[in-house]
Amino acid sequence: MTVEQEFFNQYRLMYRPFINRLNVQLETYQLYSSQWAVLRFLNDRGPHSFVDIANFMSIEKPSVTKLVHKLVELGYVETVVGKDKREKLVHLSTYGEELVQEIKSQLSPFFEQALAGVPQQDIEIATQVLARICMNINQ
Repeated sequence: MTVEQEFFNQYRLMYRPFINRLNVQLETYQLYSSQWAVLRFLNDRGPHSFVDIANFMSIEKPSVTKLVHKLVELGYVETVVGKDKREKLVHLSTYGEELVQEIKSQLSPFFEQALAGVPQQDIEIATQVLARICMNINQ
């Protein structure tokens, strides 16, 4: 097996178990990792359109619509009409803002455990490497 194949194999071996464990952590809040990604995106970057969210997550707009409707149902986000009346902006509700902070602190030990024994410098390098690979794939 080449170094490249081993790299992607290790990524695959980490990704599914990570997402499965993350989903278990999020069950309390009736969330899945993809919904949590939307909440984090809105928390970090403010209100955005369905198209912006779809682009950020690299998924189709109908998938975002489904995700957002569930988050609206849970009371975590709200939608408002944008500058263009055809565009809807999604933003965290007050409850959603509080919830994101609660979930972040709840997930902190999980992330710490997952990264146990990995030096900070290695985490930073791995983050840069994964970002570069993502950029290469999306070109």
